[in-house]
Amino acid sequence: MKKYIVLAFAFVCFATINAQEVKFGDISKAALEEKQHPKDPEANAAVLYTSTYCFIRYTSGLGFQLETEIHTRIKIYNKDGFNWANHYIPLYKGNSADREKVANLKAYTYNLEDGKIKDTKLRKDGIFKEKRSEYISVQKITMPNIKEGCIVEFKYKMISPYIGNVNEIHFQYDIPVNKIDVIFQTPEYYTFKKHYKGYFRLNPKETSKNGKIGTASGSNFSSREHSGFSQGSLEFTYYITKFDLKDVPALKEESFVTNIENYRSAVKFELSQIQMPKRIPQYVVQSWDDVVKTIYRSPLFGGQLEKNSYFKSDIDGLIAGVSGDMQKAALIYNYVRNKVKWNGSYGKYTDVGVRKAYKENAGNVADMNLMLTAMLRYAGVNANPVILSTRLHGIKMFPSLNGFNYVIAAIEVEDAVILLDATNYYGEPNVLPLRALNWSGRLIRKDGSWSKISLMPNQAALRATSVNVTLDENGDLQGKQRTQFTSHNALDFRKVYTKADKDDYLEKLENNIGDIEIDEHNVKNIKKIGKPVLESYSFTKEAQAEIIGDKMYFSPLFFLATTENVFKTEERKYPVDFGYPWKRKIMMNIKLPAGYEIESMPEAIAVKLPENLGAYSFNLSKTPTGISVVMSKEINSPVITPDKYGALREFYKMLIEKEKEKIVLKKI
Repeated sequence: MKKYIVLAFAFVCFATINAQEVKFGDISKAALEEKQHPKDPEANAAVLYTSTYCFIRYTSGLGFQLETEIHTRIKIYNKDGFNWANHYIPLYKGNSADREKVANLKAYTYNLEDGKIKDTKLRKDGIFKEKRSEYISVQKITMPNIKEGCIVEFKYKMISPYIGNVNEIHFQYDIPVNKIDVIFQTPEYYTFKKHYKGYFRLNPKETSKNGKIGTASGSNFSSREHSGFSQGSLEFTYYITKFDLKDVPALKEESFVTNIENYRSAVKFELSQIQMPKRIPQYVVQSWDDVVKTIYRSPLFGGQLEKNSYFKSDIDGLIAGVSGDMQKAALIYNYVRNKVKWNGSYGKYTDVGVRKAYKENAGNVADMNLMLTAMLRYAGVNANPVILSTRLHGIKMFPSLNGFNYVIAAIEVEDAVILLDATNYYGEPNVLPLRALNWSGRLIRKDGSWSKISLMPNQAALRATSVNVTLDENGDLQGKQRTQFTSHNALDFRKVYTKADKDDYLEKLENNIGDIEIDEHNVKNIKKIGKPVLESYSFTKEAQAEIIGDKMYFSPLFFLATTENVFKTEERKYPVDFGYPWKRKIMMNIKLPAGYEIESMPEAIAVKLPENLGAYSFNLSKTPTGISVVMSKEINSPVITPDKYGALREFYKMLIEKEKEKIVLKKI
């Protein structure tokens, strides 16, 4: 985070705005008696009111400062809402002695006892300070006397010498919000950009207000610092942005969401320019170009790519006699994965440095992937690093050094880019771990140029199962099953299977299917990265058909049928994120019991989602010994937008109903 240095002069500011429409401590008995939220009965707590008032003020002897006043009132309905009695205030300290601080803190908990309102004041023993990093500390408030039905209320001012350090202001919480007031006020000398995110509609009101400032006589500032100002007063303009929201719904998790924080409605005010009278404008805002080049110039990033003496002899021996770039790349990729163990830490910058990581056989993601990139370059392969933000880190709204927390390697060949992650031991080229599949990254080349590239895979991950089963007259099954896993499905299988005890794995497999007995279990290609994983076994499973009189009824896919729609809600606010495109295929041959013939079978079907987002087909045909069933379903886009959710939900509903339909056999 950057400290913004401004030219100081004595300001006397007369213009103020009263953001507090709700009086602190004015708690009603009705609010304390409320048992559940009127619009969200399942809520454990609710924000009754919250206000944020940010403004830039001049203080004699200190200069310009950013002041943020917070006032929040929260109703706690039950024990599951007790965590809302804790509040965290992040405070930044730069390289200098300047630091952010909290002032004028007051907080109370209100309870209804014997029909009367009792307030309990927050004491010093409920205020803690924790150091999170060299630059960040957190002041924690733990409210006293928390009970079901209570209301907590706190108010404070945060004072920051860092004008550009305006915290992201949230309009949506994990609980419903009754009322939010936000006011951002800045003198005309500071220009801020507004960055919005989230799906809740925001309608700010932009206004302005005249103000008056004066240069103080007897100031300690030099005449040069007063350039453009004469003794006396100077009129200026305040620019004001106001938000006034009511009844904001809770931000609730939905299935198949990358990171719910990406969809939380919020605004970020970013300082872009400082323009003092008769002074040259100072441009503060960074571009992505600035960010990327700053990262590359760091000795912990680009500097690591210049080092190669520590691995020269090893790589020379490894690729001796190998001419093709892709063959060299495959050898080096596997070499790094086997040579260096990932310590589990993320980071765009190296932790111990590539040389030490190579020597000690351990490092963070940057140690490994910058090492990989340097080795590939040394071997003559056109390789470059790619910086990105992981899924849990989220998507940043504007250019920032903190926007990236991960780095991988990329090989550019003709019109294609091959992505590699050395920490991904069971992965293969262009099969990144799920944590790295977060929209896009920035590929940085030696000459300082860079380009935005997609991280999302184009190749579908296949899971294809072939089954031969025999159905007996009692409705029991005996059969053999073989499944092929490719791409991300193979990656996921390898990660689970290699870490599991084999007996435990089989037990879990049997339990997941339910009442099945597995024998002759076998797995192939588990260590042959790049080849499909093959899993096969024999099985028996009872009661897979219903016998009524002289007829037998059963689902064509038996226990492999999809029985539950994962998309239950009628509407959806956020995109459905599958992570990667995939295809599921089942080919089943059913040998019918002696003495039975087919009376009826479900009809074949083939449907597609709009814009070729997915497809489903289901086909049955008679064979000399029974029935052949072929089912195929696929999702062709890793992300499906909310406007297509209705079609996706109906797609799943349709295929579930189809797979529930019965084959009917009758005795001959």
